[in-house]
Amino acid sequence: MNPIVVSTWKYGLKANPPAWKILEAGGSALDAVVEGVAVVERDPDVRSVGYGGYPNADGIVEVDAAVMDGRTLGYGAVAGLRRIDTPTAVARLVMEKTDHVLLVGEGALAFARAEGFQERDLLTDQARQAWEAWKAEGADRPSDAHDTIGMLALDAAGNLAAACTTSGIAFKLSGRVGDSPLIGCGLYADNEAGAAAATGRGEEIDRICASFFIVERMRRGDSPQAACEAAVERLIARVPASRRYQMAFIALNPQGECGGAAARQGFSYTATDAHRHQLYPGNYFVEEDAPR
Repeated sequence: MNPIVVSTWKYGLKANPPAWKILEAGGSALDAVVEGVAVVERDPDVRSVGYGGYPNADGIVEVDAAVMDGRTLGYGAVAGLRRIDTPTAVARLVMEKTDHVLLVGEGALAFARAEGFQERDLLTDQARQAWEAWKAEGADRPSDAHDTIGMLALDAAGNLAAACTTSGIAFKLSGRVGDSPLIGCGLYADNEAGAAAATGRGEEIDRICASFFIVERMRRGDSPQAACEAAVERLIARVPASRRYQMAFIALNPQGECGGAAARQGFSYTATDAHRHQLYPGNYFVEEDAPR
């Protein structure tokens, strides 16, 4: 089996190398995705993930994350978590150390504290200034900024794993949760069929359980590219108003083939294996002059 790691957006140019190092050394797909996305979670220059992410409407950064193990369909997630800059690592421990799959808010923070995670203020000066400007404008709704990182990996043993992590839509209502920590929506992984992850407006992605939809299309024989395109087509056809937003997907099958597609122009994904470390444009379906 030829290992590979795939992630959303250009974030993978930084996130994929540490994940690939694990895969190249014979490590697990699960270790790879948790380690890879942590690079972005800790990057203050990324405005939609972890430390440096835009805050909610109250000026507080709340992060969501999840992991899924394709070997067992094991799953762990956190949502509305504050003051922890690596929520994906916390999500993994939810999966491995509890009888639950999703912890939220104060409960998620208490669990992270008990597991030894160090707290920090996730709000950077740049993100605070953006929030203050938004407040000064008198805006009554969130921004449309939501570039989640999703990462998929296939290891040498043929195992798949997925991770998805975000600080969510900028200036969202306190407590808002999108697709990222929800199984089947922001991510899904099954060794028997493939893995998928989503990015973009979670309120739309959730409507069709998009990541599960993509994996099931691959189970039926679709290529990863065709499965991602089918998800975009299904969503736009079923909910025409969703064409105003960006929704994008990546997929990886058990043979190591990958693909990606998006509703609108501008999406890209990064693939890294023994022969490449490359950013690819994702196919898109809505013309740029379509109403938003």
